[in-house]
Amino acid sequence: MSPTETSRVPYVPETAFGIWFLRTHIWEHHVLRVAIDDLKRLIDTPLPAAPVIVDTGCGQGISFRLLAEAFRPARIVGIDFHEPSLALARHAARACPPHVAVDIMHGDCASLPVPDASADIVFCHQTFHHLVEQERALTEFRRVLKPGGVLLFAESTDAYIKSWVIRLLFRHPMHVQKSADGYLDMIRHAGFAFGERNVSLPYLWWSRAKDFGLFERLGLHHPQPGRRRETLVNVAAIRTP
Repeated sequence: MSPTETSRVPYVPETAFGIWFLRTHIWEHHVLRVAIDDLKRLIDTPLPAAPVIVDTGCGQGISFRLLAEAFRPARIVGIDFHEPSLALARHAARACPPHVAVDIMHGDCASLPVPDASADIVFCHQTFHHLVEQERALTEFRRVLKPGGVLLFAESTDAYIKSWVIRLLFRHPMHVQKSADGYLDMIRHAGFAFGERNVSLPYLWWSRAKDFGLFERLGLHHPQPGRRRETLVNVAAIRTP
């Protein structure tokens, strides 16, 4: 799909394999759960006792129960553009504790159907690399957050998305993919603040698409931070006034 074609849609649809993969044990426990645990660790600002979370690109709703366990929210608003996934998300919402209200909405991350300053947390996990209108999406994330609210952003970088395995199995708008530094610069320029302590660059086995960490397990390769192409970036960023 060319840049001209992708500019007409708010995101690039996932492959059938990709949609199936989002229901697997690997996705839930080795990707999503690990990211939520890491993002929670990166937060260094007090959160409300029962926050409102907007889950942008919630997909099939696998994140709802994990977010409920991690943050004990009063409400989760799950938003996605892929309507078949939202049907599964409604089912997944039933696994949340009864005190957590879960609302499912069809919407575009570049035009969220959520009021201004209504969320304490915006959760964006492995969604951003699907979006074409990334700057608009960040503007929307900031709009719906309360001042001082937290953007929890977990993303794969261009080094991962452009690897041959990922290009074969999944579909993405390649012209908007960015490095870890590229995403961090974009978030900062969109009106969010964070320091080094709020950023993590995980180097997980599944994110090394060339060999899935095999060479390291065999002791043949020992990439060091600062000398490797980072494949993941997590950040807990605060909405500035």
